[in-house]
Amino acid sequence: MASDQELRGFVREHVRSVWALELLLLLKRDPERCWAAADLVRELRASQTLVADNLGRFQRGGIVVLDDAGCYRYAPASPVLDALCGDLEAAYRERPVAIINLIAAPPDPVQGLADAFKFRGDGK
Repeated sequence: MASDQELRGFVREHVRSVWALELLLLLKRDPERCWAAADLVRELRASQTLVADNLGRFQRGGIVVLDDAGCYRYAPASPVLDALCGDLEAAYRERPVAIINLIAAPPDPVQGLADAFKFRGDGK
């Protein structure tokens, strides 16, 4: 189980809205299913832009993959990412208001500065 700080960092980096959280949880619920973006728009009753932006963020973050047919599937690039998604799902189920407040909280400027200078060991 991730620490509160790890979960908070994961949310800050990857989950910028409750819509994004709902999208992530929908994809995670059925990792074998490959979703067309239009199907996600209909399922979530969200805008194409909102879904596309969040899918792009999740893809860049190694949470989802886009296949050759143009559909998206939950496929975390590491067990750590999968565990963080699971911890977020559990926390949202147990403490939805706390998670919504975390998502809605303004970014911490000190943390933003620290993140700007953080060493990334992934070669990027």
